[in-house]
Amino acid sequence: MVEVGDIRKGMALIVDNEIYIVLDVNKHFTGRGSGIIRTKMKNIKTGYVREFKFNSGEKVEEASLSLRHVQYLYNDGNIYYFMDLETYEQYALDKEVVGDSVYYMTENMELDLQFHDAIPIGVILPNTVVLEVTDTAPSYKGDTVSGGGKPAVCETGLKITVPFFVENGQKVRVDTRTGEYIERA
Repeated sequence: MVEVGDIRKGMALIVDNEIYIVLDVNKHFTGRGSGIIRTKMKNIKTGYVREFKFNSGEKVEEASLSLRHVQYLYNDGNIYYFMDLETYEQYALDKEVVGDSVYYMTENMELDLQFHDAIPIGVILPNTVVLEVTDTAPSYKGDTVSGGGKPAVCETGLKITVPFFVENGQKVRVDTRTGEYIERA
């Protein structure tokens, strides 16, 4: 159990028998007596973001999470398969559990799976990934680096904006936190 005054961003908490990740915490104190702790938390299963209010002094249960280093093998429709690199055990995750991470995962890529009570509940991506551009408009003479960019589709289906000089078949580095182009790889 954790006192609500000790809640920090990134913590995993169990509220109403659901696991939430804390996205934001604000503490408000009144002139006399106790304060209110407002939190914004994301439900791990559904992906919904909810706001919770706690009175100071309340306690909430902290979820024990563990990480395992895995390799993404392949997907079969809505099921994604991963292999633990130490035990060679395989895990099958539903597309809902993987979420938007599918746009950054390529076969044989190494990443981390987040577990709660030996059940995989989420995918932890590296901060950047290298993806191949499969569809973008051709470059024209006179296009410069400055002045925006053009839309492009990567091998995973991710839609990003790239500079004009990037062409089909080139590999680009993409930030998995923002979904933005960083550089050519």
